[in-house]
Amino acid sequence: MFLRMRATQAEYFDAPDRTPEEVRESYRWLGRVNRITRFDGPFRMWIPRLIGDEACRELTVLDLGAGDGSLGRSLAAWAAGRGWKWTFTNVDLNPLLDELNPGGDNVRASVVDLPFPDGRFDVVIATTMTHHLDDESDVAAHFREAHRVARRAVLLCDLQRNPFLAAWLWMLLTAIRAPREFKSDGIMSVRRGWRADEWRRLAADAGIRDARVWQEHGAHVLLAAGK
Repeated sequence: MFLRMRATQAEYFDAPDRTPEEVRESYRWLGRVNRITRFDGPFRMWIPRLIGDEACRELTVLDLGAGDGSLGRSLAAWAAGRGWKWTFTNVDLNPLLDELNPGGDNVRASVVDLPFPDGRFDVVIATTMTHHLDDESDVAAHFREAHRVARRAVLLCDLQRNPFLAAWLWMLLTAIRAPREFKSDGIMSVRRGWRADEWRRLAADAGIRDARVWQEHGAHVLLAAGK
């Protein structure tokens, strides 16, 4: 069956020899796609449901694999519109992290070995990041570390591996005339993605017994865990 097995081929996005301008251009295109797909939607919906509106009034949030920090900026602005104060710390290994997110609270670190004490942040989130990890042991370590440093909840979101999403994404990237490398990476992101049953097993491997894992709209797989 098509896409039954997860792809392990690396994405060009993760190539270590890309020039700074190539990195910046990739994030410009990624930002465009994120705006079209309303990438912050799952977090606006589910964080209040997980911890309640009252707890949302003031939050410290850790964004794993934050890239240019756009998810944190979008959610902070949305929260402010509701009278809430959400403060973000951004973790990524990208050497251009400070340039991509100037003025942000940026930490260069691996998501499988976070340099924070237990329960340091109210909520820990990540979007379209987990598929960049190479193997299952890394994913389990990522889940375990996210859960460890969260005080209230963890909410992780990524692309679900299925042919319908791959086809839809190919049409979208073709319609907006995305560069060839970016378009290829988009399809590879789906091929490297995970399915809900796989995330459930890896959450159990990570020791997160109360994890809830589900798929939304055939596009995303989500993991939520309260504490």
